[in-house]
This record gives sequence, C-alpha cells and structure tokens, in this order.
Amino acid sequence: MTTVNPSSANSESAAHQTSNVQSKMTLIKNRQWLIDNSMPLSYVVLFAVLSFTVENFFSSTNIIGLMLSVAQIGMVACTMMLCLASRDFDLSIGSTIAFSGVLGAIILEHTQSITLAVGGGLLAGALIGAGNGVLIAYLRVNALIATLATMLMVRGLAFIVSNGQAVGIADEGFISFGDTRWFGLPLPILVTAACFLVFGVLLNHTVFGRNTLAIGGNPEAARLAGVQVERLRVWIFLLQGLVTALAGLILASRITSGQPNSAQGFELDVISACVLGGVSLQGGKAKIFGVLIGVLIMGTVENVMNLMDVDAFYQYLMRGSILLVAVLLDQLKNRGNRH
Repeated sequence: MTTVNPSSANSESAAHQTSNVQSKMTLIKNRQWLIDNSMPLSYVVLFAVLSFTVENFFSSTNIIGLMLSVAQIGMVACTMMLCLASRDFDLSIGSTIAFSGVLGAIILEHTQSITLAVGGGLLAGALIGAGNGVLIAYLRVNALIATLATMLMVRGLAFIVSNGQAVGIADEGFISFGDTRWFGLPLPILVTAACFLVFGVLLNHTVFGRNTLAIGGNPEAARLAGVQVERLRVWIFLLQGLVTALAGLILASRITSGQPNSAQGFELDVISACVLGGVSLQGGKAKIFGVLIGVLIMGTVENVMNLMDVDAFYQYLMRGSILLVAVLLDQLKNRGNRH
C-alpha cells in the first residue's frame, strides 16, 4: 500500500501555485510592455510598409524632407510635453510662431542686425509665454481661456505690426538659418535633435523635470512637498514661448519672410503628436522618446499623403482623425491604469 507524504503534496501544490503566479506576472509584464511600446512598434511597422509600397518614400531626399517638415513641430512638442505633463496646455503657439517671425523680419529690415532680430523674436516669445504662465498660475485663469485669448491677441498683433502683409527677408545670413547644412543635414533638423536631447535630460534627470511631473500628478501634494508650483508653471510657459519663438524665426528664414498668417492650426498638430507619444492629458506622465515617435507619425502621414497627391481637404480630415484617435488612446490608457 502506497502512502502519500502530506508535506510533499503541500510542497508540490505550493510550487504549482508559485509557478502560476509567476506566469501571470510575466503575462502582465509582457502585456504592459506591449501597451507602453505600442506606438514605437506601430511606427516601425508603418515605416516598413510605406518603404515598400509608396514610391520614393525611402529615398534619402524624401527622408531628409520628412525630417525637415516636422522640425518646427518637434521643437515645440518638446516644451508642449512639459505643459501637458504639468496638467496645462498652450493654444497660442501658432500665433507666437507667426508673431516672432514677423517681428524678427521687421527688426532685421530696420536694423540690418541678425543679432537684434533673433534676440527681439526670442524676447517676444519669452514674454508671451511668461504672460500665459502668470495668467494661469497666479491669476487662476483656465488654461483654455488664457491661451485662447493670447492666441487671438498675438495673431492680431502679427497682422498689426506687419500691416497685414508678409515682411520679406533678403539678408543671406538670416536665410542661412534655414539653408545651412552640417554633417549633411539642414540646420533646423539639428536644432530639433538638440531640443529633444536637452529637454529629455531636463525631464528625466533634473529636479525641474521631476517637479513638473509631480505637479501634473497632484498639484496640492507637490505644494505640500515644497514645490513652488506657481513659479514652476511660469517657467514652463516661458520655455514654451522661447522655443516656439525660435521655431518661428527658423520658419521665417526658411520661407524668407515673416508671414502673419503662418502656422494656423499648428497647436493641434503639436498636441496630437504629444498625446500620440504617450503624454497624458491628465498630467503627470510624459516620455521624450514617445513624443519623438508621435512627431514622426504625424509627419510621416502628412508626407505620404503629399507623395500620393491626396487633396488638402482630405488631409485636414486625416489630421483631425489622428487627434481624435490620440485622445481616445489617452482615455483608454487612463482607464486601464485606474483599473
């Protein structure tokens, strides 16, 4: 007659349960990894498919053109990431791009000084951003209303100072900002790469970045922990205005004029890119690599539509659809985290 050792049976049962728990944990980790990296993986697949199916997409000329087309969006997305991570956003960036470009062109026309033109444009952007920050942080104006009002006022200023006309730029030194190539790449692409590097370090390896995520996650808890929430918000918007003005000056150099009606709808493209890249509209969550992928997705879709001669009206439809999908993905991720 065979006897079963109870302790041995219990050990086998415990080992079996431990194995099941480990399997479930591995499954959960793999699932979370797929969710966290869904956009980069999707972009790799999208890029591979387009390379084989769309004529001239994978050519070096088109790839450089693609990167150049998203340069301004990429620059501004780096600072919009900080705004969204702190539970704010900025709708005035398109108007700031137009105004800084127009102002830089006017200063250049009257002084013939590139330094004054660039300095004036950057100062204007920084003041606009700081003004938004003060309205939102200290005067408690809702970010939607504050930046919407600023968007309208700054766009109006761009038309007023330019008399509603494009301001031409003839200075070769200023134009070279958009034309100069280093290491075979146009300068705007290198500036955008520098922005991603600098703001990636700022977000992930500095107290500034940690506090930004903290006030986005829970402003009151951050305040109790000693974070100067209002001052930090002003600095975030100041950086937003400064980088946006830089993008506006580079755009003006590329098109050789300051255009008061340029960059209309630009803010929607930037916000879409950030949300596609995993930046939460609820605040407290942002990854610089995700923002880069979001920018590339937006640029690639637009680039392919241009290569395929898709009508501009359908391009608006597609861009709106991408924004809607980005917001829905953000909502689904937030629901998954709560559960």
